[in-house]
Amino acid sequence: MNMLKALLAGFALTFASATWAASVDINTADAKALESLDGVGPSKAQAIVKFRAKNGAFKSVDDLEKVPGIGAATIAKNRDNLTVSGGKASKADKAAAKKDGKKDAAKD
Repeated sequence: MNMLKALLAGFALTFASATWAASVDINTADAKALESLDGVGPSKAQAIVKFRAKNGAFKSVDDLEKVPGIGAATIAKNRDNLTVSGGKASKADKAAAKKDGKKDAAKD
């Protein structure tokens, strides 16, 4: 009986953790939230924020492929956790993009 309870508890925890994965809205998420995605580290997260600030809101999840460094495999791994709102780039996004633009210019 105890083994059955342990199996049921393990199943419940596994199922619960899979269903509690937080959705990430790619039009409003900051870099830290984007880093929670599978295969997205700090540089890719910042690239998403920068792209969004420069080009405006994403119209679909598949638009992420337009971001340098983000490919179909990354989108496929995260598709179930991605959402797209009608959001606009925030002032913080625009400031980050402007700051990064100055860094890029200094490198040239």
